[in-house]
Amino acid sequence: MARLKELYKQEITPALMKKFNYKNVMQTPRLEKVVINVGLGEAIQNPKAIDSATEDIMAITGQKPIVTRAKKSIAAFKVRTGMPVGIKVTLRGDRMYDFVDKLLNVALPRVRDFQGVSGKSFDGRGNYTLGIKEQLIFPEISYDKIDKIRGMDIVFVTTAKTDEEAKELLRGFGMPFRD
Repeated sequence: MARLKELYKQEITPALMKKFNYKNVMQTPRLEKVVINVGLGEAIQNPKAIDSATEDIMAITGQKPIVTRAKKSIAAFKVRTGMPVGIKVTLRGDRMYDFVDKLLNVALPRVRDFQGVSGKSFDGRGNYTLGIKEQLIFPEISYDKIDKIRGMDIVFVTTAKTDEEAKELLRGFGMPFRD
């Protein structure tokens, strides 16, 4: 944890100040939070799916996720208002830096045929979303103990005003962009 936090203070902040001509250290963008979301469409037929996904996310992040529920009823998907449809966890502070460090240095290199992450997944306001196809890339997840391979969305929320600033911030942390 201390490694990424110190890296941000000692190397990333001065580099961003120089590149974007900031006058004050407080103007530099920083990582505010990381949100991990797992959509569980199969939870409609299999209520135990939420429990196994919760255990996986707890092992990966070290924090208990909350259950997200359907806001509207959709007959085509057999979903009613209030039914559990996924889980999410919001990481801040030390847990956030631990997770980002683990993701960038341990998990992403374990992805098969990894060429880097897309540099186009920014939302226009300085936030970046990364989709992962399987939870097996994290070392805490044992292949023998999983019941189903699940993907997840990881959202990096920054204080950056533009996508360019956010991309430089994430690149400073070591995000392997393709382009």
